[in-house]
Amino acid sequence: MSNSNQTMSVKALSGIGNLIKLLPTGTVFMFQFLNPVLTNNGQCHTINKYLSSVLIAVSAFSCCFASFTDSYEDSEGTSHCGIATNKGLWPNSSSQDLSSYRLRFGDFVHAFFSLIVFAVVALLDPNTVECFYPSFESTQKVLLMALPPVIGAISGSIFVIFPNTRHGIGYPSSQSSSSSTSSSSAKS
Repeated sequence: MSNSNQTMSVKALSGIGNLIKLLPTGTVFMFQFLNPVLTNNGQCHTINKYLSSVLIAVSAFSCCFASFTDSYEDSEGTSHCGIATNKGLWPNSSSQDLSSYRLRFGDFVHAFFSLIVFAVVALLDPNTVECFYPSFESTQKVLLMALPPVIGAISGSIFVIFPNTRHGIGYPSSQSSSSSTSSSSAKS
């Protein structure tokens, strides 16, 4: 019984870790930090709309792009990052066979759902709503309150059922994360 509880908790924590990896926190933080400035706290003029649109587009691209990046550790222990292609990871700066890192259908699914989650976060942000479609906030309050949890639950379920095996830029590769855990447990 205790072993099955441990297995369930490991699966739950692994699922939460996959959720955290899928929507790049740096991108979301950058959006949350810059959006009030670029939208003038929702009191937009034409230039604010253009700047805010560029921020949303760049941030959305960043969320999608992160789904196609991966990292690995070479035989010397050096960590390398690259972009997944049909043939493997690019650029391949080592003599290792990186064909196991090639593009998969799941990469596109993860990119799509991370884009949807970011779109909900960005387009339903109070400053964005007030800037681009101010009448929407008063007439569609139920949608503004219900859509984010629904999209989050659907995307979260997809991400937990189909976990992402990529270790994108900024996340340690599986070899380096397991070696750091074993070295930290050896110090204890």
